[in-house]
Amino acid sequence: MFLSGDEAFAEGVRLARPQVISAYPITPQTVVVERLSEMVEAGSLRAEYVHVESEHSALSCAIGAAATGARTFTATSSQGLLYMAECLTYASGGRFPIVMMNATRSTALPWNIYGDQRDALSLLDHGWIQAFAQDAQEALDLALMAYVVAEDPTVRTPFMVNLDGFTITHTYEPVDVPSQQDADAFLPPYDATGNRFDFQHPVNMGYSAGPAFNAFYKYQEHKAMAEAVPAAVARAEERFAELFGRRYPGLAECYRAEDADYVVVTLGATAGVVRSVVDELRSDGVRAGMVRIRYMRPFPSRAIVEALCSARAAAVLEQDVSFGAEGAVFSDVNSALYQAGCNVPTVNFVGGLGGADITLQQVRDIFACLRDSDAEGGERVRFLDIDG
Repeated sequence: MFLSGDEAFAEGVRLARPQVISAYPITPQTVVVERLSEMVEAGSLRAEYVHVESEHSALSCAIGAAATGARTFTATSSQGLLYMAECLTYASGGRFPIVMMNATRSTALPWNIYGDQRDALSLLDHGWIQAFAQDAQEALDLALMAYVVAEDPTVRTPFMVNLDGFTITHTYEPVDVPSQQDADAFLPPYDATGNRFDFQHPVNMGYSAGPAFNAFYKYQEHKAMAEAVPAAVARAEERFAELFGRRYPGLAECYRAEDADYVVVTLGATAGVVRSVVDELRSDGVRAGMVRIRYMRPFPSRAIVEALCSARAAAVLEQDVSFGAEGAVFSDVNSALYQAGCNVPTVNFVGGLGGADITLQQVRDIFACLRDSDAEGGERVRFLDIDG
């Protein structure tokens, strides 16, 4: 099918058979919930489609539905995701395997509807698995895999799939849509035993925990994210490859990085631009490479270290900044390198804010900076088209 990223994700959700969809439209996510409403109306998807009055209500509704044992879905973007922030920790602390699509978009002010990744990356510490799709096909596939991972009994953690606003959500491309039969074989019905309202076997849910016990719950969340999620992702991707023939590389994709002198780390659709420049430089004899982070939580520290430790210099190219500090991705990359004792020089390039294009020439210039040993001098945080 010839689909936009939004439409592809909606097809993936349809195949996952959610029982409750809580919908509040916001650009550039709107097409997802529009298409799902059409599917419900046409009868191709049997679900309770709930029109809510805000994004806060959308996630609150999903939490309530998940607490009854229902498979749930919602979607948002930008200010809507920020409005949900209070509810994010309720969902993760309650270990409700909600799947949410976020169309990454700039945050106000200035008001802007176009895509960067500041909304999602500002909420990394709220206990959600966070994955970033590269294109429409991966968006559809992640819609299915997100439920498998989130509902894994060892995980039971909500999952946010991020699609770059407009760059992916509104760009059309051919997408392979699995059959419902194959999707059902991959994703069985959700078994919420032990974490749902049950009148025959009552459980206590949503309660308070003081100092004596609170840390144990947070410890369990951390262990699930750090240890159970990577294993569940690996299992899901292996099963996905068996059924659908498409193989994914886990938490991060390392492209021509095994012998690279210069590596650019990035995430989302920008990886396509970086990959093209890597191939271009390789044809010219330059040992260039790329690491595409697919999952920001849990963070792929091992893949980062293995790809970067033998490099002469590395750059992190991201579409966000933590004002007064550096990019969130840059902080995590440097932390992974430091803990592993790797002393590779790194430099942070911030671009694409407010939907600005990240161009082939800009990526060429980043690699040129690394080759000129400029990574060891000058500003470590540089804004594309602003800083020299």
